[in-house]
Amino acid sequence: MSLLALMWILVVLVVVALLFLMVYNMLVFDELVNDHKNPNDVCKSINPWVLPEYGAQAALTIMFLASGNIVLFLTNAIVTSYHAYRYINRPRMTHVGIYDPGTIFNQSPFSNIGQNVQLWRIESAFKLGFYLICFFFYLYSMMYALLS
Repeated sequence: MSLLALMWILVVLVVVALLFLMVYNMLVFDELVNDHKNPNDVCKSINPWVLPEYGAQAALTIMFLASGNIVLFLTNAIVTSYHAYRYINRPRMTHVGIYDPGTIFNQSPFSNIGQNVQLWRIESAFKLGFYLICFFFYLYSMMYALLS
């Protein structure tokens, strides 16, 4: 088995983990919207997974740079830079993470749930779609590398 095939296997496994993490985020935000969990519990359950998600995305970006896949590197670099922007501009907190229970229910004039929750749900949905598209492309690339 070649080094390239091993890299694609690792890439597929990392993207599967990121997909599960985005589904988990969507479920937790849905529980918040439907009043099954309070904001403190939501932040305590999601914040520990923020840095592993960002680290996995950064690892994917570095692997694509090291392997010479410039298009995939640039595509993933956009998401990684967005993650860096989100973490740098997070609310002032004493713990790790980007979700603050005090800012969850900043009201939107168009919704009965908080504007931040709406934005976080949309962000999670976009990232879920991105990782899903990447999963199928990376799976195809892994199969191609294994068969050639």
